[in-house]
Amino acid sequence: MVEDCGLLNLASCIPQKIYDFIISLLNAPLQPLLNLTKSLLIEPIQLSTFVSLWAIMLYVISIFYGLLMFYSGFNFIISGYDAVKRTKAKEWFMNILIMIVLVQASYFLYSLVIEINSYLTAGMINLISQNFFLLTSDNIINLGLEFFFAFFYVLTLILTVLFLTLRYLIVASGIIFVPLGIFLYFIPPLKEYGKLILNFLGICIFISFFDSIILLISSRLIEIPLFANLKILVMISAFSITNFLMFYFMLFSIIKSALKTVDKIAVPIVAVAKYFA
Repeated sequence: MVEDCGLLNLASCIPQKIYDFIISLLNAPLQPLLNLTKSLLIEPIQLSTFVSLWAIMLYVISIFYGLLMFYSGFNFIISGYDAVKRTKAKEWFMNILIMIVLVQASYFLYSLVIEINSYLTAGMINLISQNFFLLTSDNIINLGLEFFFAFFYVLTLILTVLFLTLRYLIVASGIIFVPLGIFLYFIPPLKEYGKLILNFLGICIFISFFDSIILLISSRLIEIPLFANLKILVMISAFSITNFLMFYFMLFSIIKSALKTVDKIAVPIVAVAKYFA
């Protein structure tokens, strides 16, 4: 507990008060950024804005239900006494039923996954001391580094907020594409496209949980004497790593998956073209 200033401790109290005042000035612009960062990390994403578009997507997909059921039944009829074809026709029929159930329940399943991620992320964030994110005057070395790197810390937080906002928009609008991803996943020729959509949305949802793990590990690092005097650098490094992860997984992962999807689809097309050539 910090003692109040008096005649007997002016020599130590006045410098401490000056330090605290300067630190409070430096933390003033950080607090809104930190609050926004925390909110974007742990708050469940609101999907109500896109629910009407989700309903439209559901309506469009439902048009194909009858065609798929007819195709399944037709294959079962023409299979005759061929046990293999009849088994495949039954599997195809079951897959269609599962696909219809999952597509119709996609909004609730998607909301559930988002809430689970929010609870997991909030649990990790709550284990982190709030002082970890703020500038402190616990020692002279750390104070000097904070004066020098405070501007870079603010820039890193701004970049983090931008990436988290982009993630929020992707995940919120993702409810439109979840039914499409499920639908395509159960259509054998289009399965890779379905996997691409579902994998990308899954990564965007759970990336915040991995961000919280990185922040938790970093907050424990400053308890080690070696890193205690480098707190500002640890904070900048922690948020920089989270920014890199979000950039890599949300951008390069979809590019990589798209290229794999194109390769898997292009190979049989090229083989057929060579055959006819």
